[in-house]
Amino acid sequence: MKSVNPYLNFNGNTEDAFTFYQSVFGGELQIDRYKNLDDNMGATGDDLEKIANVMLPIGGGTMLFGSDVLGSSRENHAAGNNFYIQLETESEEETERLFSGLSAGGSIQMPLANTGWAKQFGMLTDKFGIQWMVYFTG
Repeated sequence: MKSVNPYLNFNGNTEDAFTFYQSVFGGELQIDRYKNLDDNMGATGDDLEKIANVMLPIGGGTMLFGSDVLGSSRENHAAGNNFYIQLETESEEETERLFSGLSAGGSIQMPLANTGWAKQFGMLTDKFGIQWMVYFTG
């Protein structure tokens, strides 16, 4: 496996949160807004200005990632379910193995698929309620 990183979701205040985290950890923010993505990931109107993905190095090779939650997803967004453990894999086979294993007895939120940022990307909640993102960039 290449890396394991925390991924945080916010209700529209990702930029404020990450500016704060940057003041604590230092480092440079790398920000992508929904309007800058090829398919906008379904964002429209004011949501286009929101953060699709932000990265901040926090030490020891670990990155802190985050994004703003869009649309109806906000209804289920609350403290305790607003984070993922993100696994970047080294191969498609490893991605499929980890995704299959972690989703056993749990629920798949987004099946593994080719996206604009990864050859394979998927999201799931394991049988213990822990949320995971698994991806391979190729």
